[in-house]
Amino acid sequence: MRRILILLAALVGLAAGPVTACSLALLLAIDVSSSIDIGEYKFQTHGLADALLDPEVADVLVQHQVALSVVQWSGAEEGDLTIPWRRMLSYGEVRDFSTRVRDMPRKWEDSDTAVGDAIAFSAAQFDRVADCGRKVIDVSGDGSSNAGLNAGVESRKAEAAGIEINGLAIDIIGASITAFYTRFVVTSDGFVITSRGFSDYPRSIREKLLRELIKPGS
Repeated sequence: MRRILILLAALVGLAAGPVTACSLALLLAIDVSSSIDIGEYKFQTHGLADALLDPEVADVLVQHQVALSVVQWSGAEEGDLTIPWRRMLSYGEVRDFSTRVRDMPRKWEDSDTAVGDAIAFSAAQFDRVADCGRKVIDVSGDGSSNAGLNAGVESRKAEAAGIEINGLAIDIIGASITAFYTRFVVTSDGFVITSRGFSDYPRSIREKLLRELIKPGS
């Protein structure tokens, strides 16, 4: 009887196919401070929603069972886990997540820019995805900190905890936000993608996702 049970268990395992472990937990942190108007908010949410549906992006999300979540952030102590962690186990999951991003209500409209608080809040959300191989915070925004915790200090704390931080700097004029993200926000193994204004956001977020998902050497 015991041999029969072992054989049945083996057959069930073969039928189910190989199980792919979660290779990446990616938290997408979106700036909703007072410098972001209604149209600019839509550029972020719609641009991200479209990028997730890109065939190349969606394929990697499903093949590697990537865990995704979305945080909205603004001033000091203003962080919101708007879309909790969800594993991309099928293309249907990706489509549903994309729809939730596109229709996501805005949390704040008239507040400061506290990048350090955004990092600290985001870094505290990874307990539920401890099994994922890489843990990444994707911070996008159009301003440097004017309130709250020190961004550089919080970035170093996150890196010490094994979390990678990448930045999408939305630069309207010049490259001051890119410089701020490069110096104070991203970790030593991270990178910054520059969006030349909000109309460039859809292109830049797709480029950023692909670089995060298809990491060189992985």
